[in-house]
Amino acid sequence: MKISSQQNEGSKLNLTPLIDVVFLLLIFFMVSTTFEKQAKLKIELPEASAKPTTTEAQDLVISISQKGVFFVNNNELVNAQRQSLQNALQNTVADARDMPVIIRADANVAHKHVVMAMDVLGAMGFAKVSMATTQASDAQ
Repeated sequence: MKISSQQNEGSKLNLTPLIDVVFLLLIFFMVSTTFEKQAKLKIELPEASAKPTTTEAQDLVISISQKGVFFVNNNELVNAQRQSLQNALQNTVADARDMPVIIRADANVAHKHVVMAMDVLGAMGFAKVSMATTQASDAQ
């Protein structure tokens, strides 16, 4: 005669309530989380000993972030290629080549980005090009 033992049946853990709670927490955090996009471009300018000059409202500003991202008058370019910069400048100024241009490059940006911007400006006929810097501190 065979006697069946109930020890073969192990206790089973019901995971359904645990999964429900995890999904509810996930939904709660997805709905309540806000994502903040930084609208202000943070550029650390290099230092120079020259006196600051006053700028006009019609200046064309080319900003280059530390990662090499180009901005023309605070409008981000699609990529950091010569043609993109040239097209953005053409759309911004049309035929006004006598407009002063300020290059605001981060102090830690690769040199090739600044040289490329200056090369594009020179090829397009811009003559009034200047570099934005911060006032050098006297304590060294």
